[in-house]
Amino acid sequence: MNDRAIASGGLDRVKTVAARDLELEPIRDAVRGIRYGEVRVIIQDGVIVQIERLEKQRFR
Repeated sequence: MNDRAIASGGLDRVKTVAARDLELEPIRDAVRGIRYGEVRVIIQDGVIVQIERLEKQRFR
């Protein structure tokens, strides 16, 4: 992993690429394996507070 520091949206906070990858991992897990459906990410004050996964089954 690349640990170089990057600025986040002009804010004073600086996060490493590795830290950002860890934050995104739950979203990747929610998307992984879905054939039909949706993943909704709820953000409050710039922080992910909830991830909803809705999987649908389609019958032909």
